[in-house]
Amino acid sequence: MYQMIDPAELTVFITGATSGFGAAAARRYVAAGAKVIATGRRTDRLEALQAELGTDKVHIITLDVRDRLALDAAIATIPARFAAINVVLANAGLALGLQPAAETDITDWETMVATNINGLIYTVRALLPGMIERGGGHIVTLGSVAGDYPYPGGSVYGATKAFVKQFALNLRSDVQGKNIRVTNIEPGLTETEFSLVRFKGDETKAAKPYQGTTAMNADDIAESIFWTTTLPRHFNVNRLQMMATTQAFGAFDIYRE
Repeated sequence: MYQMIDPAELTVFITGATSGFGAAAARRYVAAGAKVIATGRRTDRLEALQAELGTDKVHIITLDVRDRLALDAAIATIPARFAAINVVLANAGLALGLQPAAETDITDWETMVATNINGLIYTVRALLPGMIERGGGHIVTLGSVAGDYPYPGGSVYGATKAFVKQFALNLRSDVQGKNIRVTNIEPGLTETEFSLVRFKGDETKAAKPYQGTTAMNADDIAESIFWTTTLPRHFNVNRLQMMATTQAFGAFDIYRE
């Protein structure tokens, strides 16, 4: 019989758990019997998630992953019953704006780099040694199809996700012999708060990418994450790229006068 990992054995540290993929993943893991440490910047949403899922299953930490010292301090105060973390979902990330490179707000670029790159590597670096000491675990990074395929206005966002992809692949080499698995999850068109954040609360703009089509949703991605982390321990999914059925690959962008 094919032996999947029992989710009850898992303690999952999730960044960006206040919405989207992070919140959906927290619900999926807890429903299967795992314990979750849910982190994010919005305390009210974390408290609501904990109230929904139970204090015995969810520990919450208000945290901005861009603050390395605060991240380290928060990890040091995790209660003993949640301390044996063996899955890390480095999910916190965002896209801001869709303007051409020469017109973008440079602070949007800085925020994406600080969150999508710095926040991710701070999270992994802080939690990886403990997993190695405890004998193994699984790092899941949140990439994007934008890390492979360019599109207008996606210059820095796509570049940050290309970094995430390569970081995850390199990390696989670094943890050889440590019983640590590493997976980069690479979604395409998915309807969450992502677009609302990108367009800074403009609901009309945020709705346009999804009009007339059927996108994936946060539960779809959470299920994919859950699957990769409950496969038998000898089996590592390096990269998992997914798109909505209604999304495919476009023609080359050709400028015509």
